[in-house]
Amino acid sequence: MTRPIPHSFVPDPQNGRLLRDAFGRFATGVTVVTAATEGGCAAMTANSFSSISMDPPLVMWSPALASSRFPVFAQARHFAIHVLAADQADLAWTVARNRNALDHAGLSANAHGVPVLDRCLARFDCDLFAMHEAGDHMIIVGRVLHAQITEGDPLAFFGGQIAGIARG
Repeated sequence: MTRPIPHSFVPDPQNGRLLRDAFGRFATGVTVVTAATEGGCAAMTANSFSSISMDPPLVMWSPALASSRFPVFAQARHFAIHVLAADQADLAWTVARNRNALDHAGLSANAHGVPVLDRCLARFDCDLFAMHEAGDHMIIVGRVLHAQITEGDPLAFFGGQIAGIARG
């Protein structure tokens, strides 16, 4: 049984707080996306990740056009999406706050030279398949070239905060 919605509204671009709060009612996983830069690593925390297709194997994520990190990802031919584990909240927040957080982290590189995290629940090494403008974000579609998984509990995001997922 669902409860009545305490606030209803018409989305208003001038005041997006209620809309942002409504979007935040959808619990998501948390990822860190990486791409190679000259001499370093671009990294961005994102909860906009989703699988799209099995054949061909496609995934997507949506960085904000206004992000100072967006130009690197818009030009990246290859990138890696890391699905974070429950104990990686500090990493998620560090990358979200600091664009150079992984520059000197001693990361290894995948077959395409993209810096990758040594540990995460899943990693998708991708090449760029398509990009689609969508309002104030860009939908970046990647073709999965390689994927790997490990066991563990997921890191979740709900209502603007890190949240747990109760597994039955």
